[in-house]
Amino acid sequence: MGEIRIGVIGDFDPENPTHRATNDALGHAAASLGEEVSIAWLHTETLAEDTAAKLEDFDGLWCAPGSPYQSLEGALKAVRFAREQDRPFIGTCGGFQHAMLEYARNVLGFEDAQHAEYDPYASELFITPLPCSLAGQKKSVHIRSGTLASRLYDATKPTEDYYCNFGLNPAYHRDIQRAGLQFTGSEFDGEARIVELPTHRFFLATLYVPQTSSTMEEPHPLVSGFVRAAAEFAGERAGAGVGTHRS
Repeated sequence: MGEIRIGVIGDFDPENPTHRATNDALGHAAASLGEEVSIAWLHTETLAEDTAAKLEDFDGLWCAPGSPYQSLEGALKAVRFAREQDRPFIGTCGGFQHAMLEYARNVLGFEDAQHAEYDPYASELFITPLPCSLAGQKKSVHIRSGTLASRLYDATKPTEDYYCNFGLNPAYHRDIQRAGLQFTGSEFDGEARIVELPTHRFFLATLYVPQTSSTMEEPHPLVSGFVRAAAEFAGERAGAGVGTHRS
C-alpha cells in the first residue's frame, strides 16, 4: 500500500477552522479506508504559472474554503486542470464558487465571468452575494436521487454547516446545467448547494463545508468518497507505471 497525495488549492491559515477541518477530515477518511494520505496546501499564487507541472503528481485535488484567494487565476487554473485531466476533485464553500466560475469561463465561454468578492461591478457576475448570509448556519440539503451525492450519503436530507456569504447567481442556473454541470443538492427554495460533473470520475462541489462535521468515528461520506476516488486513481497510475510515490 502506498500513500495518496492530496493537493489542497487554497492559502492555508492555521487560524481558519475550516482549513484545520480539511486536514482532519482527510485523515479521518483515509484511516477508515485503510489508506495513508499526505496533504500539501498549494498557495494560489504559486499555481498561476506552470500549473500542470505543479499538480501532476497529486492523486486528488481539493479546492478549500477561504476566498477571496490570493490569486484568482491560480485557483481557476488548478480547478481547470482537475476538470480537464479527470483528476478526482472536491470543492467546498469557496471551492464550489470557483468551480462554477471556472466552468463559466472555460466551458460556457463567458471569459469575463467574475466573482463579486473580487469585482462587485463586473459585467458578468456568476458568483453574487446570497440574499441572506449562510455563515454560521446549519441547513438541510435535499439530495437528488441517482446522483453521486445520493450514492455517498445515507440520508436524503443531511444537515450541513455553512460559512459562506456568496453563491451562484440564479440568472445563470440554466446556462450551467445545459453545459453539463448538474445541480444534485439544493435547499428548499431550489438554490444549488451541490454540483457534479457526471462525465468525470469524481467531480463534486458543495457550497457548505462537510469537513467540519467529520470525525474519526464518522468520517464525512463525501470526503470518504473523494479519498476513495483518489486511491483508485493512484492505483491506476501505479499499474500504468506513471508516478513513483505509490508502491
